[in-house]
Amino acid sequence: MSEKDGLRTYRAKRHFDRTSEPSGEHETREKREKSAADSSDEPAFVVQIHDASSLHFDFRLEVDGVLKSWSIPKGPSTDPHDKRLAIPTEDHPMAYRDFEGVIPHGEYGGGTVIVWDQGTYRPTSHDKRGRPVPFAQALENGHVTFEMHGEKLRGGYALTRFHGREERDGGPPKKPTWLLVRTQGPGAGHGGGTPDPRRARSARTGRTLRQVAEAPDAPTWQPKDGEHA
Repeated sequence: MSEKDGLRTYRAKRHFDRTSEPSGEHETREKREKSAADSSDEPAFVVQIHDASSLHFDFRLEVDGVLKSWSIPKGPSTDPHDKRLAIPTEDHPMAYRDFEGVIPHGEYGGGTVIVWDQGTYRPTSHDKRGRPVPFAQALENGHVTFEMHGEKLRGGYALTRFHGREERDGGPPKKPTWLLVRTQGPGAGHGGGTPDPRRARSARTGRTLRQVAEAPDAPTWQPKDGEHA
């Protein structure tokens, strides 16, 4: 699937004349040029806190030029005993890793967003014979392992897809969900689990959700005549 096709769902849900979120329209060429110049670079990740209809964390990993994304209600944890539900969402453009601000009320995902953590990750998935498996293929297979090099999240993690009991029993297929787990290793269990999202501060600006929402430059949108929020 091309980068353009991968972002079709993302773009269809948003009105870019009303929200300051990046459209990703011009990323394909830029991404190829960057990849050619920085082929040794590790892929990026970002974890955003999103105060929308429900407060949650958005976990995003760079894969093949887009940000593969999961909504994690309780947020990623540094404790290997915590198994965190991860619900897949649409791919996001690479520029979204820098997005922090307010999505206007009435728009898809309306609410405040901060960048809680950011950095790079190193894929570590292998097959049963110990041979490396490309990250995109490992995702397709339903299990990936990776080492995070963030400002707050460091060390090994795993994402594993699972299906509900109804589907395992032969019922109709449902949207698969995933589990995000901190794997055992150096530093596991350190860092206090997951912080209170209301008090957590941005890795980019040091601001809380409230401070971003109340900032003078926080974007707003008022419906025009004949429009409804």
